[in-house]
Amino acid sequence: MIFQKNWTNHDFRRFHSRAALMHTGVMESTTAPPIRAKLDARNRLSAADWEQAALDVLAESGLAAVAVEPLARRLGVTKGSFYWHFPTREALIQAAIDRWERSDEEHVLAPIEAVADPRERVRELVRQVSHKHQSHAVFAALFKALDQPLIGPLVERVSQRRIDFVTDAFRQAGFDTTTAANRARLAYSAYVGFVQLAQIGQPRMSHDEYEAYIRDFIEILIPR
Repeated sequence: MIFQKNWTNHDFRRFHSRAALMHTGVMESTTAPPIRAKLDARNRLSAADWEQAALDVLAESGLAAVAVEPLARRLGVTKGSFYWHFPTREALIQAAIDRWERSDEEHVLAPIEAVADPRERVRELVRQVSHKHQSHAVFAALFKALDQPLIGPLVERVSQRRIDFVTDAFRQAGFDTTTAANRARLAYSAYVGFVQLAQIGQPRMSHDEYEAYIRDFIEILIPR
């Protein structure tokens, strides 16, 4: 005999009751949400959230400061959230700078390309770029890391695209090929120099002084 004692009706009721509870528990565990679904929403950040955070840190503190653990603390999540989207720090940096480059093309160059008057196109480019302060800071940080394999080709590509854009506008405005190229290089050199100076707190300008500087730069670059 399996049972070593005489079971009463009460014993059988207790046995079946416990079996029913065990069965219910099993059924609940198979229908419960997966463990990942129970994680705090902060642990389900998108890849874009990580990319933007990397760009923020890059702008504030340079490339060396873009590291997984500090970024996770900044975002209030564990490192597991990072590795859900990126295999390595280098993969995140690549995605972040690609994001920055796309933004430059989509939100600056592409809309301005639609401006019919080439002189006004150059003026509008200066106006637009002059107010993208985080982009300036990212660009300055990238210039400091030109010896890094991921950075050098990007800066060269972005710089060439911008110079070509301005050169084409000057040519369409009636300048000969050499003059158009020289003016584009001069304009870009002034931009890069100003971005670099801004990283050391120079020149110190109020809002009105800065706006006056931009107006004067536009007038010198391409007078009406």
